[in-house]
Amino acid sequence: QVQLTESGGGLVQAGGSLRLSCAASGRTFSSYTMGWFRQAPGKEREFVATINWSSSSTYYADSVKGRFTISRDNAKNTVYLQMNSLKPEDTAIYYCAAKWSTVPRRREDQYDNWGQGTQVTVSS
Repeated sequence: QVQLTESGGGLVQAGGSLRLSCAASGRTFSSYTMGWFRQAPGKEREFVATINWSSSSTYYADSVKGRFTISRDNAKNTVYLQMNSLKPEDTAIYYCAAKWSTVPRRREDQYDNWGQGTQVTVSS
């Protein structure tokens, strides 16, 4: 098991940027596939991005491709989500997730470790 703590959320104007961080406990962070998901008000949680243990493979939801970048620093036990050109429809609670795996994973049910979430609000 790994404990995850997100940070970096906040209020930003449309077109702005934010960088989310997710700090993980434990000494085996590099053995985990990491993912970011989000849940907007009244909607189901949806996939945003995922990265494998070595950063050699990443996947993005079509809605964020070209605007968001997922990265990780295994020495710091941290995964990041750089969000640029933010839109009001990006407003959501953003969750970090982890799965003991070597490959990226895009389905919510494939993850068994979750953070508490961080709120991102984009104003128009």
